[in-house]
Amino acid sequence: MNLSDINDLDFNNIGSWPTVARAVLIGIVFVAVLGLGYWFDTQNQLDELRRAQTHETELKHVFETKAAKAANLKAYQAQLKDMRHSFGAMLRQLPNKTEVADLLVDISQTGLASGLHFELFKPQAEVPKDFYAELPISIRVRGDYHEFGAFVSGVAALPRIVTIHDIRITPAKDKSGQGPLVMQLTAKTYRYIEQGGNQK
Repeated sequence: MNLSDINDLDFNNIGSWPTVARAVLIGIVFVAVLGLGYWFDTQNQLDELRRAQTHETELKHVFETKAAKAANLKAYQAQLKDMRHSFGAMLRQLPNKTEVADLLVDISQTGLASGLHFELFKPQAEVPKDFYAELPISIRVRGDYHEFGAFVSGVAALPRIVTIHDIRITPAKDKSGQGPLVMQLTAKTYRYIEQGGNQK
C-alpha cells in the first residue's frame, strides 16, 4: 500500500480496507481514546493522587512529631517538675514584704564592711512587673576599686536576689586630684507578687 491508495479508501466500508490501513486506523483510534481518557479522567486522578501524597507527607510529619513528643513525655514531665522546683527555689530567694527592710540593712552593712562611705542610699518606688515587683535603690559611695569589688561581691553573695545596674565610677571632686573614687549605681531587688493581686 502506498500513499496514492489512501485516496481510494472508502470510509463507508472500512471492512474492505487492506490490513495495514485498518491497523493504522485502529492505532489512531486507540491513541485518540487514550489521549481523551487521559485528558478527561486520568489527569484529574493524577492531580488528586499528588494532593493525596502531599497530604500524606504532611500527616506523616505531624505523626512523627507527635510520636516523638509522646515517646519523650516522661522526660518532659520530669523536666517540667525540675523547672517548677527551680522556679520555686528562685521565688524563695525573692524577699517578701517583711524581709525587704532586712535586705536593705544587709546591703548597707555589706557596703560598710567593704570599707565604703555612703553618700546616698535611697530606696525608690516599687515598680510592678508581671508576677514580681522591682525595688530599685539608688546608691552613691566613696572608696577605691578594691572596696567597690568587695561590695559587689558581697551583694552577689547575699541569700536574696539583688542585681546591680548603671554603675558609674568617677574621681572624687578633690582639688588635689588625689583621693577616693565615687561609685554610683542602682541596686535592684525583687519581690514576688502572688496571682490574684495578693502580695507576699
